[in-house]
Amino acid sequence: MANTSDEPTAVRVDWDAEAAGFDEEPDHGLRDPRVRAAWAARLGTWLPNRPADVLDLGCGTGSLSLLAAERGHRVTGVDLSPPMVELARTKLAGRDAVFLLGDAAAPPVGEQRFDVVLVRHVLWTLPDPARVLRHWRGLLRPGGRLVLVEGVWGTTSPVGISADRLVGLLEPVVRQVRVERLSDDPALWGRTVHDERYAVVATV
Repeated sequence: MANTSDEPTAVRVDWDAEAAGFDEEPDHGLRDPRVRAAWAARLGTWLPNRPADVLDLGCGTGSLSLLAAERGHRVTGVDLSPPMVELARTKLAGRDAVFLLGDAAAPPVGEQRFDVVLVRHVLWTLPDPARVLRHWRGLLRPGGRLVLVEGVWGTTSPVGISADRLVGLLEPVVRQVRVERLSDDPALWGRTVHDERYAVVATV
């Protein structure tokens, strides 16, 4: 999960406190075989067919990292919450994966470059998404891809980032953008949802 000191108050969450129960949500822990299979199938279309270096930002407890590692990818996960990072390390013990404590907006990966930057439900919490997207794009090798899972939640006071806005922010810095709607697949969420949920796959 990501959190920054100047993050809007409306989305400030104590992820350390949330860590113990984080995986109880069907789309977080992926403990339901149907939900897990649905996310695994989506990742199969978003990630390269060959083994690749995947940077999972705001990785939480590492559920998507685990799915990527099971497909043969080398995973680096980054999260700001020490308990989340420890849970991810335990979950992927013995896998080709490393987990780092740090801010998803400015991950502590030095000069390392990746084939995929994978981010789920993080960008909307950050105060300057355009700047962050440019930074993430710079972490990719030529031909790499950004895989961003985002949405807009709530009806009275909606929060999130719309697909149209995200595409508009990406178009100046990537070669190709594809949007995949996710709201109509209840298997991903363990229930029917009515808000806007989507994935953007952008190639640089």
